[in-house]
This record gives sequence, C-alpha cells and structure tokens, in this order.
Amino acid sequence: MLFDDLPAETVTQIFLHVPSVTAATNLSATCQYFRKIYSSSKRLVILSQAVENQYGPIHDAIQVVTYNSTQPAFVARSIPLSDALLRSLVQIGRTAARWEKLYTFKKWKSDFENRRLLTDTERYTLRRALYRIWLFSLAYHTSAFPRTIRATPESMRPRALLLHNFNTGELAEMLDVHNIIRDTISTNVCPSNGTIRRKFQKRFPESNYQLVFNVHLNYPQPSAPFSQDGYYHSSSNMESKFHSKFVPSRYYEPGAEGWGDDILHYYVVEDMLKLDPEQILYLKDTCPYKMQVESFTHNLGEWFTNNGETFCQTLAHVIVQRGEEPEEIREAVRDGAMGVAVGKLFRKQDMHESLTIGCRAI
Repeated sequence: MLFDDLPAETVTQIFLHVPSVTAATNLSATCQYFRKIYSSSKRLVILSQAVENQYGPIHDAIQVVTYNSTQPAFVARSIPLSDALLRSLVQIGRTAARWEKLYTFKKWKSDFENRRLLTDTERYTLRRALYRIWLFSLAYHTSAFPRTIRATPESMRPRALLLHNFNTGELAEMLDVHNIIRDTISTNVCPSNGTIRRKFQKRFPESNYQLVFNVHLNYPQPSAPFSQDGYYHSSSNMESKFHSKFVPSRYYEPGAEGWGDDILHYYVVEDMLKLDPEQILYLKDTCPYKMQVESFTHNLGEWFTNNGETFCQTLAHVIVQRGEEPEEIREAVRDGAMGVAVGKLFRKQDMHESLTIGCRAI
C-alpha cells in the first residue's frame, strides 16, 4: 500500500503520535503527501502535540512563557497556538530536559547503587514540577517583593493561592525538584568553603598547599597562570576553566571561590534560589568563578541580596492550612516515599534474599 493511499486522517494521527518535534519535521520530509498534510491547517496542532509529547505538560509551560505582572499567577491562562508560542515552549522544554539529567545524578549522588534513568512518567512529572517552580519564581521573586514585605499577609496570600492549585502530592514533587535545584546551587554555582576544600584535595591529594578563604583578589585572570609549589600544567589541561579554577598561582587563590561556611553559605544559597531554572543553568555552565556569579547577581538590583526565596515558606504555610505537617512531607521526599522518583530499584541483593527465602520455603 502506498503512502498516497492512506487517508489524511490516518496520516494526521501518525503525526500526532510522534515523540518529538524533530520526528514530526523529519516525517513531513518523507514524501510530498506527508508534506502537504503537515503544511495544512493541522500544522500547529501537530507541532503542539509533538511539543507535548517531548516537553509536556505544555499547559504548565504556557503559564511560564505567557506570564506578566499584569495578571495574577494563580489564574490559569489559555493562549491560542502560534509559531512564537511553540518556539518559547521548546526553549523552556530544552531547559527542563537538562534538569532531567541533573536530577538523576543529584537524587542518587550518595546512593549511587540505586541510580537509574527516569521513566517517561517520572520525566513528565519532573517537568511539570519544574514549570510550576519556574512560574513561582517569575511571579514572586522580583523587586516588587523586597525583604520587608515577604512575610506580610498581603504578600503571602497570592503565593499561597498559586500553591493551592496543586494537591499535596504535586507539592511534594515540587519540593523534590526544589531540593535538586538547591543542591546544584550549593555545589556547582555557589560552593561552600568546605566544598572547595574537598574538591581541591581530590584534585591534588598530595598537596600541602593551604587554601586561604574569604580573600578577594581583584586581579585579572592571566592567560597562562604561573603556578606555585609545582602546580604547573600543560595548556591542554589548562583549557578547562573548571580545572584551572582550583590551580593556585601568584595571581589567583582557589580559596577565594568559596562562599563561606555553614550559616553564611546557607543564606547565600537562599538568595540564589530566587533565580529561575534557566538562570541557574546559565551560571552553572558559563560562570565557574565567584566573581562572575557576583557580577550577574549585582546586575539584578539591590533587592536580590539578603532576601531569601519564599517557596519553602509558602509551601509550609499551605500544608499547615490543609491540616498536615510540613516536616512529614519533607521526610517523605527525603526517604523517596513522595516526590518525582518514588521508591528504589529492586536491587540484586534484595533479589538474592527473596530467592533464598523462596528456596527455604520450598
């Protein structure tokens, strides 16, 4: 049977079930008949479904890309499809896809024996939670909400109304993703003094060099830093900005990359959690040095500094209003009973024990 003999409705259904936008465009290039159907009035419907299959739920993504301060964030918006809207959805969908990969690493960072890929359902859940956190950040982590009013009833009410749109299980999913974002900031974007010390010792285990923390050296980065105490590396090694970050020289002190210990570092991370997921990935990828991150946040305005995020506070407020305990939700997320990836893999040891018990029973 030739493709040209297929009914247009059947071909349209095939387009609607492709897994990605790239697959839809590739399918449209198969033959002239497929191209004709793809280029018809069904094109936006086909592309929107492809975006849904790859980066959905697009309903939550639309709330992010169409948000503006003239509309309350807790009221859902329905927007007609357009090419510009689909391009925006693909852009934030790609960001969400990157967080899918980060999640698997961060979630099981210490429990690496159980690390695994997320299922399709879990990836969908993660993206949904990420879009909702993103909307919260866009709406309530702005200069319109300075530190002086963050805890007032007038400021709390719209934030709570947004989170009231989601059930407790969905709030736990958002908290789970929020914890991954927090870990990314505290480890990769704004590492503590202790993290810098551990990473330095891991790279130079035999070194006796003493890191000096909280010393800001405002010297420009040389193209090929002269190293001290035998820390000279070839240009091939120095090409990595993340590696050179830990190489001390007469112009550079790795300890200056630390953001403080304990309490000081905690408040720095709280401030940085006001950034949206795309901004955090941008800092992680392009700003390995503390000076670069400080320059980025300085351009946001004075309201950003010493003004922590409000998501966790609002989430606890909403859970209490529902007659539940916030700490129980936090523990359930930590234990894997609630959140995006619920439960652990059935490990080989568990399988062996089950088989042993079964054999004894026989």
